[in-house]
This record gives sequence, structure tokens and C-alpha cells, in this order.
Amino acid sequence: MKKPLTVLFAAMTTAFGLTSSEISAADEPAAKLESAIVGGGCFWCVEAQYKMLKGVKKVVSGYSGGHVKDPTYKQICNGDTGHAEVIRIDYDPALITFRDVIDLFWDAHDPTTLNRQGNDVGTQYRSIILYTSEEQKKISEESKVNAAKIIGKPIVTEIVPLEVFYPAEDYHQDYFKNNPYQGYCQAVVRPKVSKFKQKLQEKGKLDEAKAP
Repeated sequence: MKKPLTVLFAAMTTAFGLTSSEISAADEPAAKLESAIVGGGCFWCVEAQYKMLKGVKKVVSGYSGGHVKDPTYKQICNGDTGHAEVIRIDYDPALITFRDVIDLFWDAHDPTTLNRQGNDVGTQYRSIILYTSEEQKKISEESKVNAAKIIGKPIVTEIVPLEVFYPAEDYHQDYFKNNPYQGYCQAVVRPKVSKFKQKLQEKGKLDEAKAP
């Protein structure tokens, strides 16, 4: 029986353009990812920042923390849904930890300004961490205390349990990557991304392949 199977395998690799090593790799289980959900102002900024972090596999912009089901961007901008602009960071826990993600959060935005990041004002721009376990809550609170000591100012970041995460509309995903020359991206997003990129380089956590 071995010979027919060998012939069949050879035919499959030829037909589909796959090597034996590629087929073996395809049979291996994918890494189990974990998620962190944070909001630090406009999600175009923090999405682009966290995409550069080693170990991050996907970042999704969305809405959370409010009282309206399936909110739209237009509703969010009105500021009456209670939601914040947030991102869901899907990462490989074998490469980075939840603490790594949160410790870097304080460098990604200004956590000392209430409902505001620069000229973006409103509750939708509030600083927020939405935890999914008691362990995430504990780590977030510890990291917040340490960050306040370093910054030297009170931190206003909310740390609350996640209820629902709503992905934002498709055109918001990879916004900076797809619209690098848009006015807001040039004036606001790019400087934040550059500053965060430098921070990641200093900490040895920059994924060069994903950095702009």
C-alpha cells in the first residue's frame, strides 16, 4: 500500500504546488491567541501603533463600553451611545503577555486627560481598558499604579469588565495603512505611530516587517 500512497502524495504536491514541509506545516495546529481590548482616543491611532508590536497577530478597531446595540460610527461621533472607540488586540501569548500589552498602553496615548486626546474631545475618546478575566483586571490595575508613578500625574483610565465588543465598519480597519496621506493621518496618526515605533525599538519589541 505504501507505493500507491507515495504516488498519490507526489501527485498532490505537484497539482497544488505544495512541498512536503508545507503540507506538514499546514497540519500543525495554529497558535492559540488571546485578546486585550483597550481604548486610547481615535482607534486609527492605537490600531496602527499596536500592529507594530511583536507577537500581535491582528488588531480590530471597534466600539465598546456603551448602551446601544450595534452602534454606527455616526452614532459614536454624536457621543450619546456611551461607547468608546477601542481596539481588540489578538496576540500570541507565547511571544508576548497581557502585561506587555498593557504596560505599553501608557506610551500609546495620554492617560491623564479625561475624555480627550489632543483635539479629539468626547467620551468616545476616553482612556479605557476592558478586561475579560480577574487576572486581566489585576494586571491592568497594577500597571496603572506603576504608570502613574512614572508619569507623575493621576491617570484617569477606566478599568471595566468587557460586555460586548462591536467591530467597527470595514473602512475603519487598517485605516492608516490604507489612507496614509489623509489629513488626520498625516497630522495626528503618523506622529503617534513614529513615537510608539521608537518606544518599541528601545524595548526590543518592534516587528520590523509591520512597521511603516
